[in-house]
Amino acid sequence: MMSGCIVMNALRQHGRVAWIAPTYKNARPMWRWAVSIASPTVMAGKMSINRADRIITTRAGGELAIYSGDNIDSIRGEAFNLVILDEAAKLPEGAWTDAIMPTLSDYDGDAILISTPRGRNWFYNEFMQAQGDGKHAAAWQAPTKNNPLPNIQRAFEMARGRVPESTFRQEWLAEFIESSGVFHRVMECATATAIDAPIPGRAYIAGVDIANEADFTVISILDSRTREQVYIDRFNRVGYIALEERIAAAYARWNVQTMIIEDNSIGQPVIDHLRGRGLSIVPFHTSASSKQPLIQALQAAFEHGTIQILNDPVQIGELQAYEGKRMASGMSYGAPSGMHDDTVMALALAWHGVDRRGAGVFQYA
Repeated sequence: MMSGCIVMNALRQHGRVAWIAPTYKNARPMWRWAVSIASPTVMAGKMSINRADRIITTRAGGELAIYSGDNIDSIRGEAFNLVILDEAAKLPEGAWTDAIMPTLSDYDGDAILISTPRGRNWFYNEFMQAQGDGKHAAAWQAPTKNNPLPNIQRAFEMARGRVPESTFRQEWLAEFIESSGVFHRVMECATATAIDAPIPGRAYIAGVDIANEADFTVISILDSRTREQVYIDRFNRVGYIALEERIAAAYARWNVQTMIIEDNSIGQPVIDHLRGRGLSIVPFHTSASSKQPLIQALQAAFEHGTIQILNDPVQIGELQAYEGKRMASGMSYGAPSGMHDDTVMALALAWHGVDRRGAGVFQYA
């Protein structure tokens, strides 16, 4: 158990360590293993075990605590030198970004995310960003067949012919499998070149998805002539004044001709304020009947290669993970559980404006 060896080594150096599993049941074997390894040191009086809270403490102040995604809020306020997430892909993104990541700030700690892939969710995004980092993060990938144990080798060969190909590739080869999502050819269309300022004579259309408390506000801007994405901004946890200023700044910087903003929930007050400042804002009301053609138009743009987007890792991950489910009333679209779809919605709104403008018609639900 690689993660177990790492956490126990850090504990023996009196570090503060968190070992995290997706559920309480997942964490039980981790705790049993840690207790068994620590027992000789406990007998020698150099460590103590708190079985109720599942914490092992060293005499010099080191600590290993076991946490689970079932109650991840219990980690808030803690501070660690090292955090290890086992089966990280099964945890929701918010557990990592909102609860776990801040616990590393006090000690400038390290995190290790270990997991079998689970489609192209937030863990995939982290993996891709780490591969391209080279300074602050690193990523590695190893299939089960690399394990030299004979019984693991036999299990690998047996699974090859007995499980579906997609399952084998994900569970045994550790590949990130693109799910049966809505958007295909995403990477083929991720060829837009970032520019710093608008090109004179061009018209730019913006789509904005306004965040609720848990999501992100995203601004996505397209060149209406080339249908290339030129700008994307994603942010959260700002007040209304700062949010509106950031949207207005993007509008001014890119000489936006039309900005389309979803008017659901908190979007309408933002629209009213921005209109009061003279911005050309077109509201879009998202409903079961209006969302389907909105998403399907963007889907067709990717299928036919008529849109070019920036190769932004978060945007790519959300597009590739985005799901469609057939219902009695039609298609239902959204992000998988634990993921966001803010970049998808902002891009869809911008494409809606570009597509309608090209047709010479503006019609908004």
